[in-house]
Amino acid sequence: MLGRRELTIEEYAGILKRRFWLILLCTGVFLGVGIGLTYFLPRRYESQTLILVEQQKVPENYVKPVVDEGLDARLASMKEQILSRSRLEPIITKYNLFAGKTRNMDDRVDLTRKAITITPIHSEVRGAGGLPGFFIAFDAPDALTAQEVCGEITSLFVGENINALEQSAEGTTDFLKQQLSDSKRNLDEQDTKLAAFQQKHFGSLPDQETSNSNTLQALTTQLDAATQSLNHLQQNATFLETMVSQQVHDEAAGVMPSGTAPVDVRQKQLEDLLSQKREMDAQLTPENPDEVEISRKIADLRSDMARNPFKPAPVAPAAHPSESPQLQQLRAQLLAAQQSMASAKASQAQIEHQIRTYEARIESSPMVDAEYKKLTRDHDSALQFYNSLLAKMNESSMATALERRQQGEQFSVMDSPNLPDEPKFPNKSVFAGGGLVGGLFLGLLLAGLLEYCDTSLRTERDIWAFTKLPTLATISHMDDLKRADGTGRARKARTSYPPSITPVESSRG
Repeated sequence: MLGRRELTIEEYAGILKRRFWLILLCTGVFLGVGIGLTYFLPRRYESQTLILVEQQKVPENYVKPVVDEGLDARLASMKEQILSRSRLEPIITKYNLFAGKTRNMDDRVDLTRKAITITPIHSEVRGAGGLPGFFIAFDAPDALTAQEVCGEITSLFVGENINALEQSAEGTTDFLKQQLSDSKRNLDEQDTKLAAFQQKHFGSLPDQETSNSNTLQALTTQLDAATQSLNHLQQNATFLETMVSQQVHDEAAGVMPSGTAPVDVRQKQLEDLLSQKREMDAQLTPENPDEVEISRKIADLRSDMARNPFKPAPVAPAAHPSESPQLQQLRAQLLAAQQSMASAKASQAQIEHQIRTYEARIESSPMVDAEYKKLTRDHDSALQFYNSLLAKMNESSMATALERRQQGEQFSVMDSPNLPDEPKFPNKSVFAGGGLVGGLFLGLLLAGLLEYCDTSLRTERDIWAFTKLPTLATISHMDDLKRADGTGRARKARTSYPPSITPVESSRG
């Protein structure tokens, strides 16, 4: 009656009681099959080893590691390289792994790859993604083969890590050497350009602007002094020309005898200036500009007389034999004054040229400054880049030496590959448990199916479920009931009723 109406707990218990032997039989059979399979299926043994990642011996404050790639990525890269055909084929040939008549080398390589298991160990102490180590496992039909192959694979990982670190460090060093050479060449070009620019614009450079201004100011002062000196020489030359003209006129008129001794005209000028100064002293104060000017003229004239003392000119055959020695002396003084004036003009012109030069330098200073800043900026950038490459090159060289001495990050084998005592597959406990659960499930499924197909009426509720009629009377099941002829026992009633139901009599009408 299963599935035709809602059953009670007592009815479920009755079903289990009726189908107990069926459930037990299924459970026992499947349990035996599960255990039996463990003796017939091919066995697989797994050997495992633990590799820890040791940090470099020298602190990173002194030598920075060249390889900053995460261990996850490096481990994935090494795994692909080690699981390549070129690496696995020698191991397969050496240990005759997965040999079979129908298997070619490609099939054996694929099976070997599937037999290798790499399990990273993530640690929260080293931060997110930190790997303190990883497990390497290999399973094979033979325990000793599994151990030996696991050792071979472990050696490949350790050796590949050393080679990878060394190659990375050496590759970084070689790359930095090339970059450093190119940077050195660029820096030399910038030095050459900067030197040529400094040589071309010498005097107009930004750092020479202050000195140019000071020099221009000094030249301006010198020009003023040269102009004043030239004016004084022009006055002296004019005076001498006047004296020469007067002397020529006097000699022509016969005023001055030919035997008169030559005199220094400057002495006459000095006497006149002193006379004027005495008159001014009586009328003006010493701070008066005219008083200051005549004092300056007197000082300049005395200085000129001290520098150029009067020397009578030798009387030489002259173009003017009738000229007196005094006139000849005046002509000599006039010539000397003219020569001094010419020298003063040349000096003044030279100073003016220098002033124009420095003024041009100061005027062109902004444009030179802009171009100079561009050159120095490029030079400073090239120098800074070269210094940074040089520092990185030194660090890379130290890191390379560290890796060659195997003082950097290394793989350390903590546990050698173990020799498995029990096979990884088949596992007796797993197969026995699976058989037990499977048999129990099948037994319950068969019991439920049989109960669903059974149409026997066992209770008053079954009668109601089929007929929808009330039960008037029930007959209890009686064991050992004899037949009427006394020849034997009556068959047991197919339908049994609960003892709580009592017979009920009824009559028609």
